[in-house]
Amino acid sequence: MTAHAWRSGFLRGGSVALLAGTVIVLSLVLIAFAAPLVAPYDPLAQDVERALLPPTFTHPMGTDNFGRDVLSRVIWGARINLAMGVIGVIAPFFIGCALGLVAGYGGRVVDTVIMRILDVAIAFPFLVLVIAIVAVAGAGLASLFLALALVGWVSYARIIRKETLVLKHADFVQAALGLGFRRTRILARHILPNAIVPALVFAMSDIVLIILLGSSLSYLGLGIAPPTAEWGLMIAEGQNFIATAWWICLFPGLAIAFLALGFMLLADGLAAHLGVKE
Repeated sequence: MTAHAWRSGFLRGGSVALLAGTVIVLSLVLIAFAAPLVAPYDPLAQDVERALLPPTFTHPMGTDNFGRDVLSRVIWGARINLAMGVIGVIAPFFIGCALGLVAGYGGRVVDTVIMRILDVAIAFPFLVLVIAIVAVAGAGLASLFLALALVGWVSYARIIRKETLVLKHADFVQAALGLGFRRTRILARHILPNAIVPALVFAMSDIVLIILLGSSLSYLGLGIAPPTAEWGLMIAEGQNFIATAWWICLFPGLAIAFLALGFMLLADGLAAHLGVKE
């Protein structure tokens, strides 16, 4: 294979997006895990005499209105925001996959019941439901995860159901039925491994939405409580100083955008490599 052909195949396969997304996400994961080592200051330490300092060599991202180092808070905030996205997608993913499998393979009655439940769930705006649940359950990550578990499974259920309806008529599934395999074995070993690929790709994009949602809730006062270093909360705390201390909002905003870009590139790269259609 010539260098040109190899390079063309590399680009067509989505490897550039996959590589770039992996590098970005892994870099932020490493920074989050190494926060105690790489953060130059305590993210909670206040020094009013050094409040609202612009970016300098000592404080590369400046300080906020309490004199806290913005760079240190951005680094420590990576832990909260990454955990928010990754943990927040777990419950919706498993609930949606389970219900989608049952709906797609369980017959008309079971499918109708589950799909009517799904219709009720999607009848209300997702964001409104999440905010309402968090407002009732109380601010914090636990409430966000509860809200996502209750309403975030819908997309995964629809994806898995669609794939299951196609796969249950495939030759290898019919052959497994002919051999007398139990339905649970067919679902777990034959249908699920093939149906789950689009759901995994969607999960990468869903992580971005959850991170943005969690940051938005923190901005509205329904997410992480101060003085925790969380990017959405940092933006909310700095909005009153946007004209005089722009760096307080700018750098956590860029961190959110950078993390979102990483997961979106990862999703696009996986979709290209695995042949998942949009």
